[in-house]
Amino acid sequence: MSSVNVSFSQNISIVHPQYFFIIGLSGIPHSTYYYIFLFMIYFVTIFGNSVVLLVIALHQSLHSPKYIGVFNLALADIGETNALIPNMMRTFLFDSQYISYNACLANMFFVFIFSSLQSVTLLVLAYDHFIAICLPLRYHAIVNNTSMVLVFPAIWAFNSSMVALMVSLITQLSICESNIIQSYFCDHGPVYSGIKVIVGFVITSLYLNTPMVIIFLSYLGIFLALSRITTWERRLKALKTFVSHLLLVGIYFFPICFTYLAQLLHALTPNARVISTSLAYVVPPMLNPIIYVLNTAEIKILL
Repeated sequence: MSSVNVSFSQNISIVHPQYFFIIGLSGIPHSTYYYIFLFMIYFVTIFGNSVVLLVIALHQSLHSPKYIGVFNLALADIGETNALIPNMMRTFLFDSQYISYNACLANMFFVFIFSSLQSVTLLVLAYDHFIAICLPLRYHAIVNNTSMVLVFPAIWAFNSSMVALMVSLITQLSICESNIIQSYFCDHGPVYSGIKVIVGFVITSLYLNTPMVIIFLSYLGIFLALSRITTWERRLKALKTFVSHLLLVGIYFFPICFTYLAQLLHALTPNARVISTSLAYVVPPMLNPIIYVLNTAEIKILL
């Protein structure tokens, strides 16, 4: 049994374990091949997103609202990948499944902050495309570099505050039942214990369901605007302007929604749940820069 740190305040004791055991990947057959695959994903993700960051930063022609959003998405991709994969690789290389209490909270914070930034950035990019197609004459008045430079720091500040608040709730809880986490990182479910349903609902509603619904409504408006364009040539030209974003949204939201739905229906074994969930979080950051390089003429020309 693990030792615990106990603090006393006004006759109320709060029990914190000194460490947690992350055992989600330990039971996967032939896990060596999966870890090799994760290392390849890590290398491609860091390299691809770093290239996107450098290209946007060094070329004045890409200093536009759209690419400010793409720049922020690449930062979030790198951050989430560094928050997830190195810890999983540490477990494999050093056969170390434990993580200290404070390190667990830090891991949870960074995974949630960068994942939420991905979701909200996709929402901002959807808004950018909605204004460009539905209100083209007012686009530069509504969406410009100044507004984007103000929006994204505000998003970072808001997300950081919300995630920090959620994570800080753990410090006010006693964790007495178990210090074993059936996941691939310090997930909120196994740690939050009794209030995990409430916290899980808040997180998924704020950073998954709400952005997804708003993006869907923006796409609905875009398709209605496209239907009013008389010629197919002009319609296809307008459609090409946001096809890369459509792919990014599908790659990010569909795997996560499928995984959560399968979990609710109890259609996944524990090993399948861990693998599907981890892939849903680590594969989109790898594909995002590839999609933008292949589908964006401005970046392809510069490369």
